Amino acid sequence: MHNIDTYKGASFSLGNRLKRLAWGMFYVVFFRFSPRPMHAYRAFILRCFGAKVGKGVHVYPGVKIWAPWNLILDDECGIASGVELYSQGVITVGYRAIVSQGTYVCTGTHDYTKVGHPLYTLPITIMNKAWVAADCFIHPGVTIGEGAVIGARSVVTKNMPDWMVCAGHPCKPLKERVMDN
Repeated sequence: MHNIDTYKGASFSLGNRLKRLAWGMFYVVFFRFSPRPMHAYRAFILRCFGAKVGKGVHVYPGVKIWAPWNLILDDECGIASGVELYSQGVITVGYRAIVSQGTYVCTGTHDYTKVGHPLYTLPITIMNKAWVAADCFIHPGVTIGEGAVIGARSVVTKNMPDWMVCAGHPCKPLKERVMDN
């Protein structure tokens, strides 16, 4: 981070803030109001701003993205309208993973044990074929396991295991996820 005392100045450099300003203006004009079916167009815009975006990715126009250069979106993943990707740190969404509407994926927090409450970031990873249902909150540093399902309105404060259905506040594994063919 640029500044360790958040009372005295910005946590990010001027260069970072200018990049976010450019992204914010471009987002409002060209991304936010693009027609829903234009996923390839939005993927192209994200790539232009430094995101690593795979093939067949569905990012809907109502997704809020703090810094696209901190996004890694694998093939065929889906990010629904109303999702907020607070990508102060890296967010990775795996192959065919789904993040449903209203979910807040938050990589940044502050160290409340230090005088200046410095900001710090931890990456978030949503593994292949995982599904984060509507209105969840994903804390910094969390990994959602491969094939895991996170129930609606869950608050995920720690890593969730592979192929489990998990839910709650705080989110906990409930049962194995079994797939029918």
